[in-house]
Amino acid sequence: MGRGYFTKVRVTDFGPYVTKIILPLPEKMKKDPDKDSFSVYVERRDSHGEIMQLPKNWLEQDKREPSAGYCTVRDCYMANLEGERTDGGNCIALEMAYGPMNALAAEISAPDGFNISIISDYRITQVKAVETEKGKLSGLVFDKKFGTKCTDYRDFCESVSHDPKCPLRYGYYIPQGKAEKKPLIIWLHGAGEGGEETKIAYMGNKVTAMAAPGIQDAFDGCCLFVPQCPTMWLDDGSHEYGRTGRSMYTEALKSAIDEFLDIEPCIDRSRIYIGGDSNGGFMTMRMCIDYPDFFAAAFPVCEALYDETISDEQIRILSGLPIWFVHAKNDPVVLPAETVDATYRRLQKAGAQNLHFSFFDRIVDIHEGWTGEDGRPFEYIGHFAWIPLFNRDCNFDYDGSPVLTDGKKTDVFDWLAQQRKA
Repeated sequence: MGRGYFTKVRVTDFGPYVTKIILPLPEKMKKDPDKDSFSVYVERRDSHGEIMQLPKNWLEQDKREPSAGYCTVRDCYMANLEGERTDGGNCIALEMAYGPMNALAAEISAPDGFNISIISDYRITQVKAVETEKGKLSGLVFDKKFGTKCTDYRDFCESVSHDPKCPLRYGYYIPQGKAEKKPLIIWLHGAGEGGEETKIAYMGNKVTAMAAPGIQDAFDGCCLFVPQCPTMWLDDGSHEYGRTGRSMYTEALKSAIDEFLDIEPCIDRSRIYIGGDSNGGFMTMRMCIDYPDFFAAAFPVCEALYDETISDEQIRILSGLPIWFVHAKNDPVVLPAETVDATYRRLQKAGAQNLHFSFFDRIVDIHEGWTGEDGRPFEYIGHFAWIPLFNRDCNFDYDGSPVLTDGKKTDVFDWLAQQRKA
């Protein structure tokens, strides 16, 4: 008969992954097991219990294969029930390989364009005896999941707006024990995080970093509002990616924001900031154009509003709003020449005074320690400019010079915390 196990999930730069598997034992351990004491096999299933046929990678959506196989164990040691290393623990923690080169460890996938949570059925088989206080233990099989342990998004709450025409789901975070009045960051997800599973909007990318110490400290506590639309922000009603520059969700989003502000009177309405990535970057620009006096600052990331749709009058309006753009020059999805680069130059020409643009040559992993097949640091698709944003690497301007405040290098979040609507 199989035994139960726990998984531990962390929201990484590339989304949520199973980073550890925790195996409760009937006896306390005597010493750390060998790394190869257990084999780990996983089958990733849909809500109907079928093994999912998933794209091989992000850019090859038409090439699919069954999502099942053996996973790599990087380390194995005595642990407590939380998976923390300890002497004489009554659990074993298996540290798993995860990241873009280890897709089987991912907790979400996008079989049809939208990311969804998946059901990962693990079977952990003991292949080498381990030493316990009562002697050697062997022959164990773990195939019943007891639960998931994750601290990255446990402080987020979820709700839905009451707009009868278009209610929007949203996640939110309210810090405790900070200043009485708190600023608000509105984060708008990319196209892959739309749908009907609210947590995807804040854990599909590392949005949870904004609720962690560091970014929170920059604001002395900051509220977060992460709405989710059923399709994509760029949907003008046609349900297609187009170049109209319009969204069918503009009024519904503004209604949801207003409703949230009424519910949370602790928010400082002079310090409301808006940002988002890709489709969310498009919607950030759209909201700033349609409600120019509402936001204290904006930070669009790999934004997808075609410059050709922005009038000269709208550029004039935007030039009075503090904006910090983030993009990569080699973005193959949202071409900067058609969007942000052209818009940034027009805003400069219009006399924008509080305007910044972190323009990366490429997006390379410098935080997770992941490598590609060549052993070099893993290079992401150039579209993934939200990764350096959440890692606070966006601290330079269009010409490569550092952004400074009182002689100190300033990133997007330090800068946001200084902005206040008059």
